[in-house]
Amino acid sequence: MHTITYPVPPADDGRLIKRVIRGSIGLSYHQLSMLKAAGALMLNGRAVHANEPVRAGDVIELTLVEAPGRAPMPEAGPVFAVYEDEHLLIVDKEAPLACQSSPRQAGGTLENRLAHRYAGDPSYAFRPVNRLDKGTSGLMVVAKHAHAQMLLSQKLHSGDFEREYLAVVAGRPEPGEGEIEAPIGKADGATVRREVRADGKAARTAYRTLETRGGMALLRLKLFTGRTHQIRVHLQSIGCPVLGDFLYGTEDARLPGRFALHSAFLSLTHPASGKRLSFESPLPAALEALMKGME
Repeated sequence: MHTITYPVPPADDGRLIKRVIRGSIGLSYHQLSMLKAAGALMLNGRAVHANEPVRAGDVIELTLVEAPGRAPMPEAGPVFAVYEDEHLLIVDKEAPLACQSSPRQAGGTLENRLAHRYAGDPSYAFRPVNRLDKGTSGLMVVAKHAHAQMLLSQKLHSGDFEREYLAVVAGRPEPGEGEIEAPIGKADGATVRREVRADGKAARTAYRTLETRGGMALLRLKLFTGRTHQIRVHLQSIGCPVLGDFLYGTEDARLPGRFALHSAFLSLTHPASGKRLSFESPLPAALEALMKGME
């Protein structure tokens, strides 16, 4: 379980503890409700009601209550952690590897591997902040508790949570650098496939060509929004589909089970310390081989 300790500053003097918890601390209404039900609102070491006023210098202590959820099947497997503390885990996900288990896929996912990694922690629950498709590799964030997940998710499509990708595409975009701003929605009759369409949701992707070789190009892309399959749909819409993308292009025998898209850069504001954290992941060998014409 995760405990939040909050010394009450002068700005919160006289406020009800529930207002401080929702406002200054930033817990969700659902989390506050669970704390109330568990009698876990502590002020200066004693349990209090939600309508208790606080004074500057008081100390609020909240032990977060985790709602019971579906327990995934633990599976041993590599987890490439690039950063970890009590609040979050940054993983460099391999491909092909699905993020989350489901009724259709009960095993063989990052969630299963993390369930094995944290098998001794009864409070552990899988809380991804940004998800990567099975065929996409690279950096993603997993929160360690519900409060961190909520705070990070609120920043997901802002300057406080920056994401950049590398992609090997068929063709060469013209111009070689620019932005794709085109709405994305679900294709008619489809369950998964998306497309650029007038009635879709606003989506914006910046791209820059790093290298060209033969009929391919290596691009660096930055997301400003987070629509499902955004990069894949936008690149297909300008005639440069991601190599190996079976849904928006064609499969490539050199990329079994994956496509040429990699989450290469991640920068975020830590939900507890407020410090800026930045991470990079190099282009995987399989994608470098594409650009070098290797098998």
